[in-house]
Amino acid sequence: MRIGVPRETRPGEKRIAVTPESVTKLKAAGFDVAIEAGAGLAASLSDEAFVRSGATLVSTGEEIFRSSDVVLKVRPPTVAEAEMLRESSTIISLLHPERHPELAAVLASRKATVVALERIPRVSRAQKMDVLSSMANLSGYRAVVEAATHYEGFFGPQITAAGASRPARVLVIGAGVAGLAAIAAARALGAEVRAFDTRAAAREQVESLGATFLEVTVRESGDGGGGYAKVMSQEFIDAEMKLFRDQAAEVQIVITTALVPGAKAPILLPRDVTECFAPGTVIVDMAAEQGGNCELCVPGEVVTHHGVRILGFTDLPSRMASTSSRFFAANLAHLLADMGDGDSFRVDLEDEVVRAAVFMHAGNVLPPPPRKEAAPSIKIVVPLATPSNPLGLPRSTRPPPHPDAKPAQVQIQNPPRRAWGSTFAGALVIGALFALGRFAPVDFLQHFTVFILACFVGWQVIWSVSPSLHTPLMSVTNAISGIIVVGGMLQVDTLNLAGVLGAAAVLFASINIAGGFLVTHRMLKMFRRDDGAGRSRTSGGHA
Repeated sequence: MRIGVPRETRPGEKRIAVTPESVTKLKAAGFDVAIEAGAGLAASLSDEAFVRSGATLVSTGEEIFRSSDVVLKVRPPTVAEAEMLRESSTIISLLHPERHPELAAVLASRKATVVALERIPRVSRAQKMDVLSSMANLSGYRAVVEAATHYEGFFGPQITAAGASRPARVLVIGAGVAGLAAIAAARALGAEVRAFDTRAAAREQVESLGATFLEVTVRESGDGGGGYAKVMSQEFIDAEMKLFRDQAAEVQIVITTALVPGAKAPILLPRDVTECFAPGTVIVDMAAEQGGNCELCVPGEVVTHHGVRILGFTDLPSRMASTSSRFFAANLAHLLADMGDGDSFRVDLEDEVVRAAVFMHAGNVLPPPPRKEAAPSIKIVVPLATPSNPLGLPRSTRPPPHPDAKPAQVQIQNPPRRAWGSTFAGALVIGALFALGRFAPVDFLQHFTVFILACFVGWQVIWSVSPSLHTPLMSVTNAISGIIVVGGMLQVDTLNLAGVLGAAAVLFASINIAGGFLVTHRMLKMFRRDDGAGRSRTSGGHA
């Protein structure tokens, strides 16, 4: 099974679908990997590094397309590249077929199987293959870096001899993977961050990163499933626009990330809202490739309108080509590993992850897979305490019995084995004690009684020692050593074996006690410092 990786031909695209590390893994799985010469140079990956990892260099991209069983790409193939595909081969890339309708007919004519990476579902098992999340994480970070480049001020607070500067106030619209990465990056630079999302579940994630979560007065769920948002009602949108106008007077940097799968990006900052921002404000529109969240955004360009700079970059991951290629290649390596090795590779339509990502199979466009119904939720009702029910115990929902009804006969059949086992163990203990009391000698019973009482007393003595100046473990061991010393001293008055063992017990237990206090003393010295007059005093700081 041959995997081919051509050079990316889209202008500005610097990423590559594999790295030397992922080639090594693919070779170990039995794949033969061919790479177009120079395909990784823009990502700082030399041809020599690929050759050392076991890849074969091919001079042209056409040879890659015509000779490979599986083609790996970052961006969708062009029509010319699709026409060069080997018949019945497989191509895996970010496809976005709704944006490239002309590709479907060409791919169908080649009887191709197409895996669209952006359609991989956001489920737990597919996290390691989720290319969109990996790239969104990088894009969110890079968006803050680009904003800092164009912003004419500090992100963090500054106090200098020339004056003080307040921290920049950043508004992040959309708290998905990219939005959360942007929040974390802006907070790391010292900015004051606010965030808005239509999904109420995003609040905890936003606040956990130290940002302020903004809300509108209209209550409406924006969860569209799969970790994405949905299109909101007009009433909600009006409240949203009012919120953004209010924020326009306070923030200096805005980062928009809102996307709806398979549709044009929603307009969140129309012209009139954009004109509310003060001159010098920077807007980074991360949805520029799908039309943009800002009405004045021009994809791929920086636009200045009334002093407001609108960054419409569509290549944010490519601006970190080395790291983004490594993440992208790792996601693809996990996907290929799930689809088989070099001898058993296949597109399994029974696999829920693969099926969701397959756009076309053997030249036939597949309909979207049916959505699984969510499991019914279990509603737990916690009763409140009342005067008649002070403990808040759950009440039965059954109707009260009829006054003339006879009490039900309760029959217990097949009691649990654990109950039988406990009963048997209790009976065995009682029988053993009865046998001891009936047949054991009187001296044995006296010693046995003292032994049982000593166990209880010793237990209470040991676990009642307060670890004020010790660790809990050290306080317990010192208490046990103290009991050993007392017991050993009661035996040293005789010159037999018991006396010798008692003396040894006293010696070793005393060493243990002395060592415990020595360690405690050394620990206390760590919290003392010299006050400069030869005296030591306790430090008020933390260790």
